[in-house]
Amino acid sequence: MASMRAALLVAFAAVAQAVELTEEDWDAKTAGKTVFVKFYAPWCGHCKSMKPAWDELMAEFEGHKTILVADVDCIGDGKSICDKIGVEGFPTIKHGDPSNLEDYEGERELEALKEFASNLKPMCSPSNLDLCDEEGKKKIGDLMALSDDDLDAKIQELDDVIAEADKTFEAEVEELQKRYEELSTKKEEAVKAVKASGHGLMKAVRAAKAKKAGSDEL
Repeated sequence: MASMRAALLVAFAAVAQAVELTEEDWDAKTAGKTVFVKFYAPWCGHCKSMKPAWDELMAEFEGHKTILVADVDCIGDGKSICDKIGVEGFPTIKHGDPSNLEDYEGERELEALKEFASNLKPMCSPSNLDLCDEEGKKKIGDLMALSDDDLDAKIQELDDVIAEADKTFEAEVEELQKRYEELSTKKEEAVKAVKASGHGLMKAVRAAKAKKAGSDEL
């Protein structure tokens, strides 16, 4: 009974300390933080499976000075964030600078998540200039000096490079899939032809002859 009560208290604490980000509070809550964010859909089975681990992780890092572990509901109040970031599957986990998130590719068990989150470091950014070296400060200063239009144009130019790389990748993968299917069909046809030619019967006869030869030697 006591263990059940303790488990319920832990679960309650995790829920109470959960951080769910929306379009309205994203900037305020992520400012100056290195983030570790799970983008999810309430109906997603995998999301439900990892919810206890993620809730415990959020509770453990609640109030951390430099690290924010949070949720974004892509079907609810966080939909616009997910659309802007380009979330396509659930759950998607990202980390790093809130304005330049990177995909998390690690394991999704609690211990692996804890280890990864513990190693997240504050990052050089416009809101953390004190963490930048001279080169980083100069780069940020040069970008800050650009007009909004010029900065948007540079961002769009690099976004286009990524989009083109994605497009090329998807086209090449599609071609590889077609080639794989062609080779798979050829293999199946070759195997079928060999079997039809009496390959199995040859093996059976060979085994019978070997068995007979062994009997004759006795």
